Amino acid sequence: MDNAQNNDRRFVYFYFNRNEPEKIRQVVPTHVQYWKTVELKGYMGGPFGDQTGGLISFVASSLEDATNIILQDPFILQDLIAEKWIKEWIPETR
Repeated sequence: MDNAQNNDRRFVYFYFNRNEPEKIRQVVPTHVQYWKTVELKGYMGGPFGDQTGGLISFVASSLEDATNIILQDPFILQDLIAEKWIKEWIPETR
Protein backbone atom coordinates (compact mmCIF):
# COMPACT_ATOMS: atom_id res chain seq x y z
CA MET A 1 0.00 0.00 0.00
CA ASP A 2 1.52 3.36 -1.01
CA ASN A 3 1.57 6.47 1.15
CA ALA A 4 -1.28 8.16 -0.75
CA GLN A 5 -3.57 5.23 0.04
CA ASN A 6 -2.62 5.44 3.71
CA ASN A 7 -3.83 9.06 3.74
CA ASP A 8 -7.26 8.25 2.29
CA ARG A 9 -9.97 9.09 4.79
CA ARG A 10 -13.74 8.87 4.38
CA PHE A 11 -15.82 11.96 5.08
CA VAL A 12 -19.55 12.48 5.44
CA TYR A 13 -21.25 15.72 4.45
CA PHE A 14 -24.69 15.85 6.09
CA TYR A 15 -26.83 18.88 5.29
CA PHE A 16 -30.28 20.42 5.58
CA ASN A 17 -31.58 22.89 3.01
CA ARG A 18 -33.11 26.27 3.72
CA ASN A 19 -36.88 26.46 3.31
CA GLU A 20 -36.65 27.85 -0.22
CA PRO A 21 -38.14 25.05 -2.35
CA GLU A 22 -38.40 27.00 -5.62
CA LYS A 23 -34.80 28.22 -5.50
CA ILE A 24 -33.64 24.73 -4.50
CA ARG A 25 -35.48 23.19 -7.47
CA GLN A 26 -33.69 25.63 -9.75
CA VAL A 27 -30.24 24.77 -8.35
CA VAL A 28 -30.68 20.97 -8.02
CA PRO A 29 -29.46 20.20 -11.58
CA THR A 30 -26.24 22.18 -11.00
CA HIS A 31 -25.77 20.61 -7.55
CA VAL A 32 -26.18 17.08 -8.98
CA GLN A 33 -23.89 17.84 -11.93
CA TYR A 34 -21.18 19.17 -9.59
CA TRP A 35 -21.11 15.99 -7.52
CA LYS A 36 -21.12 13.82 -10.67
CA THR A 37 -18.23 15.66 -12.31
CA VAL A 38 -15.95 16.18 -9.31
CA GLU A 39 -15.12 12.42 -9.60
CA LEU A 40 -14.40 11.67 -5.97
CA LYS A 41 -13.08 8.34 -4.84
CA GLY A 42 -15.69 6.32 -2.94
CA TYR A 43 -18.51 8.77 -3.70
CA MET A 44 -21.99 7.88 -2.42
CA GLY A 45 -24.74 10.42 -2.00
CA GLY A 46 -28.32 11.44 -2.40
CA PRO A 47 -31.25 13.35 -0.95
CA PHE A 48 -33.27 12.43 2.11
CA GLY A 49 -36.67 10.94 1.29
CA ASP A 50 -38.47 14.06 2.48
CA GLN A 51 -36.22 16.29 0.32
CA THR A 52 -35.07 18.40 3.30
CA GLY A 53 -31.39 17.83 2.59
CA GLY A 54 -29.00 15.04 1.86
CA LEU A 55 -25.94 13.02 2.75
CA ILE A 56 -22.77 12.67 0.70
CA SER A 57 -19.80 10.48 1.54
CA PHE A 58 -16.44 10.40 -0.23
CA VAL A 59 -12.73 9.83 0.28
CA ALA A 60 -10.27 12.71 0.66
CA SER A 61 -6.79 13.06 2.11
CA SER A 62 -7.76 15.52 4.86
CA LEU A 63 -10.60 17.44 6.46
CA GLU A 64 -9.28 20.57 4.76
CA ASP A 65 -9.46 18.92 1.31
CA ALA A 66 -12.95 17.55 2.03
CA THR A 67 -14.12 20.98 3.19
CA ASN A 68 -12.73 22.68 0.08
CA ILE A 69 -14.64 20.23 -2.13
CA ILE A 70 -17.86 20.75 -0.18
CA LEU A 71 -17.54 24.54 -0.28
CA GLN A 72 -17.83 24.37 -4.09
CA ASP A 73 -21.27 22.72 -3.86
CA PRO A 74 -23.75 24.97 -5.72
CA PHE A 75 -26.15 24.70 -2.77
CA ILE A 76 -23.50 26.38 -0.59
CA LEU A 77 -22.53 28.89 -3.27
CA GLN A 78 -26.20 29.88 -3.61
CA ASP A 79 -26.65 30.05 0.22
CA LEU A 80 -29.26 27.26 0.25
CA ILE A 81 -27.86 25.28 3.18
CA ALA A 82 -29.41 25.92 6.60
CA GLU A 83 -27.17 23.50 8.53
CA LYS A 84 -24.28 21.24 7.59
CA TRP A 85 -21.82 18.91 9.20
CA ILE A 86 -18.60 17.53 7.79
CA LYS A 87 -17.24 14.63 9.75
CA GLU A 88 -14.60 11.99 9.20
CA TRP A 89 -16.28 8.61 9.22
CA ILE A 90 -14.54 5.33 10.02
CA PRO A 91 -17.00 2.69 8.79
CA GLU A 92 -16.72 -0.82 10.06
CA THR A 93 -16.46 -3.33 7.26
CA ARG A 94 -16.90 -7.07 7.42
